[in-house]
Amino acid sequence: MKSLVKKLIKKKLKISFAESCTGGLLASSITSISGSSKIFNLGLITYSNQAKIKFLNVNKNIIKKYGAVSHECCLAMVDNLSKISKANINVSITGIAGPNGGTKQKPVGLVYIGIKRGNKTQINKCFFKNKKRSSIQKATVKKALNLVLRISK
Repeated sequence: MKSLVKKLIKKKLKISFAESCTGGLLASSITSISGSSKIFNLGLITYSNQAKIKFLNVNKNIIKKYGAVSHECCLAMVDNLSKISKANINVSITGIAGPNGGTKQKPVGLVYIGIKRGNKTQINKCFFKNKKRSSIQKATVKKALNLVLRISK
């Protein structure tokens, strides 16, 4: 993802992340690239519901009503991250990496990726099928970086 870092540097854009099921893998994938200090602003790993509520100000009623792995929670995560980070591009990730924790309604491999640039927000519902935990996490990071690449044109 050197091309993404170069593109963000060239456009003078800052990026921040709020990760759950990827546990910092997204931030790591960016910070492993030389020059990323010019564009990387903030990375929060809000793995637990309590962390989402306390550090990202996700309303506890959203989690109660829709669950942490939901469009609504992902949206609240990315909206509130943008207020905290003041970055140009903000990304939130919440999902079920497995191998446990899935249900019929929310199976293992279900991931929501939120991207906010300026006043435009998109929530992407992804389903990474038949994959191991680490594969789901890596696929999520790859998808998130590709989405960022697309909106940073």
